[in-house]
Amino acid sequence: MTLQSLPLFPLGTVLFPGGVLPLRVFEVRYLDMIRRCLKAGAPFGVVALTQGHEVRQAGSAPESIASVGTLAQIASAETPQPGLMLVRVAGGQRFRIQRSEQLKHGLWVADVELLPADASVAVPQDLQNAAQALAHLFKKLESAEAASTALSTAPPQWSDCGWLANRWCELLPLPVAIKQQLLELDNPLLRLELVGDVLTQSGISA
Repeated sequence: MTLQSLPLFPLGTVLFPGGVLPLRVFEVRYLDMIRRCLKAGAPFGVVALTQGHEVRQAGSAPESIASVGTLAQIASAETPQPGLMLVRVAGGQRFRIQRSEQLKHGLWVADVELLPADASVAVPQDLQNAAQALAHLFKKLESAEAASTALSTAPPQWSDCGWLANRWCELLPLPVAIKQQLLELDNPLLRLELVGDVLTQSGISA
């Protein structure tokens, strides 16, 4: 399935399917985009910046964006003051950009091909520690009343490779380029195996 003229929000981070992302929106190009999406009940696309800055700066390098991103559905939006919106989005389906352009006022739009959702793959025994460590971390975040930084849009799926890998990808302090590579992997087991290597190296999971 393809979507035409999908508005894009390039960011210095990666949104994964099932994830939750808070946004502070104050640039005119994105305020207008969010208002239009809210009115239409339509998603926009979150893509990682490969060059440039989230906020336009005079004399900065032109923006360039990754070729794979994630649909973002607006879960909530409020306007605490004129010219500022606080938005929370839920990560949906991944997509691959077929054609993109930056309009005169700075907004990116693209024709995109929606990518299949991860196949359901059970977490193998040698990666069970990754599930246990994440469950422990979720409990700590909840007790600290900071669960909003880790909550998924779906109930926990501790036995599913894709869901587990995606939540770790959001939480781990990995470079954006590495997170982007993990997002682009179609094999959820491979994604979790690579995350498991990081957890072992960092001492989070033995």
